Amino acid sequence: MRLLIADDDAIMRRLVQRTLERWGYDVRTAADGTEAWQILEAADRPEAAILDWMMPEVTGLDVCRRVRERAPEAGTYLILLTSRDRLEDVVEALEAGADDHIAKPFAPEELRARVRVGERIVTLQQTLGQRVRALEEALHRVKRLEGLLPVCAWCKKVRNDQNYWQGVDVYLTEHSDAQITHGICPECRARLREEAR
Repeated sequence: MRLLIADDDAIMRRLVQRTLERWGYDVRTAADGTEAWQILEAADRPEAAILDWMMPEVTGLDVCRRVRERAPEAGTYLILLTSRDRLEDVVEALEAGADDHIAKPFAPEELRARVRVGERIVTLQQTLGQRVRALEEALHRVKRLEGLLPVCAWCKKVRNDQNYWQGVDVYLTEHSDAQITHGICPECRARLREEAR
């Protein structure tokens, strides 16, 4: 999983970065909230971010709000890292859009556990997103077979969207996942036998 660490304290930023890289995460860093926001609004944004609450100009809390307001579809997992650990602070962080809150100084084991929770949630969101897209594509294919279907009364060919007439079997193969087999129905078989006599 790709992670962003945003902290205006270079020592803290480097400590968190080294810790996460040691655990195998791909880490980007930002020295302030403005830089963090620029990274998080990009198309190739990381899946999760650990943000220091108190940064000059744009705080971690501001970044959380912007992500939730301007890029809600991103599904970025946001963790606020801060020395503010009163109940009111935790509530404020969560209401601003943070998914989690870690108090400074942090224990590496706690950081790892909370990042793993984020990783599980991001994976679930991505899996759910893929399944929704697959269902939407399947629904789109099904919808293409609904509505008025012009069929010739004589030869039984179907007119497609380009005003071209084609066999029903060809049309169904192009517009669905159905596999077509050919056979002779009992009525046609009986008629063919009569004609052959």
